[in-house]
Amino acid sequence: MRAFPINVSSLTLDQLQLLNGNWYSKFRNYWRPGMDGALDQWELFIKGGLYDYKDKRDDLTKETISKMSPFIALGNISIRFLWASCQELIEVEADPAFAQQIESFLRQLIWREFSIYQLLSYPSFTTLSLRSNFQHFEWEPNSLYLHAWKKGQTGYPLVDAGMRELWETGYMHNRVRMVVASFLVKHLLQPWQEGYDWFEHTLLDFNAANNAMGWQWVSGTGIDSAPYFRIFNPSLQGEKFDIDGIYIKKWVPELANLPSKYIHAPQTAPTAILEQANITLGDTYPLPIVDHKTARARALERYNAIKKA
Repeated sequence: MRAFPINVSSLTLDQLQLLNGNWYSKFRNYWRPGMDGALDQWELFIKGGLYDYKDKRDDLTKETISKMSPFIALGNISIRFLWASCQELIEVEADPAFAQQIESFLRQLIWREFSIYQLLSYPSFTTLSLRSNFQHFEWEPNSLYLHAWKKGQTGYPLVDAGMRELWETGYMHNRVRMVVASFLVKHLLQPWQEGYDWFEHTLLDFNAANNAMGWQWVSGTGIDSAPYFRIFNPSLQGEKFDIDGIYIKKWVPELANLPSKYIHAPQTAPTAILEQANITLGDTYPLPIVDHKTARARALERYNAIKKA
């Protein structure tokens, strides 16, 4: 068989600039791609996290999440394999308590499939709010707010830690994904589509259906979404799931010397404590870009208005 006879004009990979800077090279420090990497991660999860998944999957200081989503998204391992492996473990262990932990993980796989059915039923799912009244929601697009959120410079440590983890590793803990998403759409009143686009750009485990379902769930615009009045308080979420600030200090190193008492709200720390920790708010670490109570009240006002529309 002969090759196509016409010479096609194109560019080299270097000219296309698909791999600029260190955006891709650092990922190799955190991931081993391919089937072998997927199987290794699965074995690691079985030994270290699956047995406590239901009880501890929201604990940001524990390795109780599977981290299988990048491998699933890239086709390195299948949902069917994970499902069959879990069923085998349930049969081998024959322990009802362990079965509950595994079933909690299996529900996550089911949610993933549910998102695909939503996209099949609503092809515009990734760009338009399913609840039509929200297509008239009064967002307040703000490039400065959006940039601060993307770069992890909001002044809310848990939000900033999550966004920096994402930029560094191409991944973010699911509990933190909900917090940063809620912060973007409800505290900052930025359109959820902006968050969708950024996650598409940065996530190794990006899946159009799953990503859209997550953003529409948080923003209250999709099927079986979170109630509009559910607005995560980033500081309280940190106190609950990262009590001593271990996760925050890992990804926001400029706060590493701050006592755990103040790690979730550095602006509440006395000046002397901040000086001892080498922190200058507004310089070495930003002040909160919005006040939580004020932002929450504003979001509720907007949501109440659209609810009546």
